[in-house]
Amino acid sequence: MEFQFNTSNAITGDDDVRARVEAAVRSKLDRISDLITRLELHISDENGPRGGVDKRAVLEGRPRGFDPISVTHSAATVDAAAAGAADKLLKAVQTQQGKRTNRKGH
Repeated sequence: MEFQFNTSNAITGDDDVRARVEAAVRSKLDRISDLITRLELHISDENGPRGGVDKRAVLEGRPRGFDPISVTHSAATVDAAAAGAADKLLKAVQTQQGKRTNRKGH
């Protein structure tokens, strides 16, 4: 599974942050890693220096044989925003796969 990490100008996206966030996202999506070919994570700061719950993570997963799925989560920290987005993507992919394989008579 390929992983791409992007940040806005207001977020520090050094190698330490990237490695920590990537490890957390991969850990949460481990059970569906064989279904996903690529992940793109975009982190931005919605309020700038004003603070608050303003870190926004947009996570796009590309399941094999399906259209990409994009989810969004906002939180106080980059790590929490990425983890929340990963949880949402996990549920979305599981729902998509369940609809594909759970049909009456098939």
